Amino acid sequence: MIRYQVFTVLLASLLISPVWIGEASAQAVDTELAQRQLGIDTRAERTLEALLESNTGARQLFEQSAGYASFSATKAGFFITAGGGTGVLVDKSTENRIYMRMGTGGIGIGIGAQTYDLVIFFENQLTLDAFMGGGWDSSANAQAAAGQVGITATSSFVDGVAIFQITDKGLMAMADVASTRFWVANNLN
Repeated sequence: MIRYQVFTVLLASLLISPVWIGEASAQAVDTELAQRQLGIDTRAERTLEALLESNTGARQLFEQSAGYASFSATKAGFFITAGGGTGVLVDKSTENRIYMRMGTGGIGIGIGAQTYDLVIFFENQLTLDAFMGGGWDSSANAQAAAGQVGITATSSFVDGVAIFQITDKGLMAMADVASTRFWVANNLN
């Protein structure tokens, strides 16, 4: 009888322990995800605040916008450039946050690397939703922005977006987002 009770306790322990281990593992993953999201949110909020404090045109566009995206990125190249980053898309009406990735590539003269922050304001919900769904053509928007006097002087949306690129030296005169793709980062949501 004692043998049977010991066997039952051991069997029950073996069956329950994977549940405990699974729960602990899931909690660790949730904690790591929350920390990564917090890091992305903190950087995005700091970048947005700095932009809005230093640029009244940007502040006006932000107030009119349906939402915004903020990305931290690195770009490097030696005749062929490549880069990538992580950011967050925020729908101002719902405060929903979608964590995203970006990738860029191209050919050009130059050698070096650059880290920068990219902030995009969306004029309306349709443009914001298209961006989130991957239907945003960055090359068309980059060309439209390039035709303006400069991003620092912009006070209107171009094709539904306003783009600001910020480096360690400050706001760039023109945001280069040609050949850039944005997508939802499933592992961050």
